[in-house]
Amino acid sequence: MAQIFRPGADTYARMVLLSIVLLPTLAIFLTYLVMRSSTVTGQDFVLHQWPPFSHAHHAGELGIGCRMCHNSVEKAASAGMPSTHVCMTCHSQIWTNAPMLAPVRESLADDKPLHWTRVNDLPDYVYFDHSVHVNNGVGCSTCHGPVDTMPLMRQAAPLTMGWCLDCHRSPEKFVRPTDKIYDFDWQPPADQEEKGKRLLVQYHIETSHLTDCSVCHR
Repeated sequence: MAQIFRPGADTYARMVLLSIVLLPTLAIFLTYLVMRSSTVTGQDFVLHQWPPFSHAHHAGELGIGCRMCHNSVEKAASAGMPSTHVCMTCHSQIWTNAPMLAPVRESLADDKPLHWTRVNDLPDYVYFDHSVHVNNGVGCSTCHGPVDTMPLMRQAAPLTMGWCLDCHRSPEKFVRPTDKIYDFDWQPPADQEEKGKRLLVQYHIETSHLTDCSVCHR
């Protein structure tokens, strides 16, 4: 009787069957890794800004508070970006001819707003309100990291849905007193969860609906 299959046919057949199972699984796993990588999330990427504003210098060395430049952070969904006139509050007096401040001077002369590149940029289908978070115990550094040490602003957190849900599921782990909202040196105390639960009562935070889809997707 003539042999129909080659000696290695059985091995090849097993390899094909195994690959049918493994390749889709591997593809899903690799896709998951890529989607969580900084290449996709933008975490730790430094974007070009002109002028090249240094938070390390302004917020860290000079101690200028967040609300000086982001003046709507406590009352609007958007924190607000520094306007030309805010910059010129200081720079009409100091570093008036610095080359890196040329865009600010041009903005003032042409009466056109400065163009800032958004660093923490959420998708359009995500609703985020700065005022709600800041007025309810979420500090700037919780989302933006140690801004006062950043020569150029970078996205400190992945800003993924899972990352947001970690806080919405257990806000007591993250909320802080009102006088610590803008404190970049603040660290959760050893009894953070106990104090956090008391703060939830103080802020009137109803946790049962924090993970509802409509909270972030409207």
